[in-house]
Amino acid sequence: MMGFGMMRVFVTAGLIAVLAACATTPAPVPQPPTPPVPPIETPSPPVTPPASLKPVTRPAVFTELPGWTSAALDASVSAFRRSCARLERRADTADFWAKASWTGTVGEWRGGCAAVGAADDEASARTIIEALFTPVEILSPEGKTKFTGYFEPRYAARKTPEPGFTEAVPMLPSDYVKNGDAPLQRLPDGTTRPYPSRADITAGPVEAIAYAHPTDVFFLQIQGSGRLLFPDGATLRAAYAGHNGQPYKAAINWLIETGRLPRSKASMQGIREWMDAAEPEESRLFMNQNPRFVFFSAFPEGDPSLGPNGAQSVPLTPLGSMAIDPDIHALGAPMFVETSAPGLGGKWSGLLIAQDTGGAIKGPVRGDLYFGTGFEAGERAGTMNAPGRLWVLLPNAVAARLASPPGSGQPVAP
Repeated sequence: MMGFGMMRVFVTAGLIAVLAACATTPAPVPQPPTPPVPPIETPSPPVTPPASLKPVTRPAVFTELPGWTSAALDASVSAFRRSCARLERRADTADFWAKASWTGTVGEWRGGCAAVGAADDEASARTIIEALFTPVEILSPEGKTKFTGYFEPRYAARKTPEPGFTEAVPMLPSDYVKNGDAPLQRLPDGTTRPYPSRADITAGPVEAIAYAHPTDVFFLQIQGSGRLLFPDGATLRAAYAGHNGQPYKAAINWLIETGRLPRSKASMQGIREWMDAAEPEESRLFMNQNPRFVFFSAFPEGDPSLGPNGAQSVPLTPLGSMAIDPDIHALGAPMFVETSAPGLGGKWSGLLIAQDTGGAIKGPVRGDLYFGTGFEAGERAGTMNAPGRLWVLLPNAVAARLASPPGSGQPVAP
């Protein structure tokens, strides 16, 4: 899907932002105590990079990172190895991420990638990271910070339509012409036009990779990806393939504004209950309030412990991957986050790798944590919607150059 989150107006970034207050909070996950952070006698001043670089940064040290010494690293180290593998065929002189040249070149990341990749255990990985990387705090000039969570749902499906499984899980149609964010529909006479709205698409037959309950397909299109489970035990991944280019609109607002659903029931479960009780025509009218329509591709499940491919084209790792704003940050970069997550026991901090993006994930201190697959992951992700802090871990030379930009008169580490 341009990655799992590239398109997604994910439940967590779109719908779950409305739903979070209504979600059921699962039992807290015990967390190890956070050791006291030694006081910093002389805090480093904020650094504003050149105009071509978007984030405002502040050099930091690992002792400043809340909970760094006790943070679990296994998931993030595994995720980082997969991101580093994407660099193997790239030139050393290439930008690590073209839209975030402040993160250095591919060559400047190779040493850290190799060393972390060879780490035998969590302790050695922590030592290597502390030796080869420097944390740089990302600041929000407007003070806006936000961290949410998302997940990969599982839905029952059938190969052919049958009662209860009547909605097509839509595949990318043969008349679909990719054209950035404005795809076209090729007509029989060879001409093209903007791709039609959801209402127009569903008025006729829809090419399908499978069939599921209409409510499940509706939420699958919001999430952008999911696993389809068949009666014979077979599993497919429905991965985002494209959308119709129409604007996304939150259909839930229509339910509330027309009195069909009280605001107190504006949750995933409330919407599902309403759709299940509504007549098919009424349910279709509701779905059509959102003209955006998402298409999928079918893939084998692969490693069931991992998620779908994110925007970096590597499988997402539960509590090891995060979606970020790719206009500001680099996919593949390790990031340390401090925030609050009821589904993770309350106050939480940890290392995550930027491996995905999302339509609603915009801003310098904005992240969407990937929680995993299934109902429990969804329940935990749905409780998360809080401010927080963000540090990017950069190779030492890159961080030194960022702290002392050209023309500053300050020495730059080799």
